Amino acid sequence: MIIKLVLLAFVALETSNVIALYFFPGSRMANAVGVFTAWEQSKQYPEIHDFVRYLVYWVAGVKLIFLLLLGLIVAFGDLNLQRLSLVALALATLSFFWRLFPLARKMDGEGRMQPRKYSLVLAGMILALIALFVIAAFLGGQ
Repeated sequence: MIIKLVLLAFVALETSNVIALYFFPGSRMANAVGVFTAWEQSKQYPEIHDFVRYLVYWVAGVKLIFLLLLGLIVAFGDLNLQRLSLVALALATLSFFWRLFPLARKMDGEGRMQPRKYSLVLAGMILALIALFVIAAFLGGQ
C-alpha cells in the first residue's frame, strides 16, 4: 500500500508540473520555467522564444507519457512491478545531478534564477524524492 501511495503522490506532483508547463510555463510554481530569467528574455526574440516553448511543451509531453504509464503500473501492476518502478524512478531521477544540476548551479550563481539559491532548493527536493523512492521500494509492502 505504501508503494502505491508513493507512486500516486509522485504522479500528482508531476501532474501539477505538466499542467504548469502546458498552461502556465512562465509560472514560478510547480517547477515551471518562470524561475529562469531567460524565459522572459527569450520573449524579446520570437524565434528563440518559440524554440524554448517547443522544448518546454516537449518536456511536458514526455512527462505525460511516463505519468500515464505509472498510472497503469499502479492500477494493474503487481507489487514487484510497482517496487521496481520506484527503483527505476530513483535511478532516473539521479540523472538530474549529472547534467541539470551543474547547469542550474551555474545559472543560479550568475543570478539567472529567481529566487536566488533555487538550484539548491531543487536539489534538496529531488534528493528527498530519491530517498522516498528507495525507502518505499525496500520497506513498502512488507
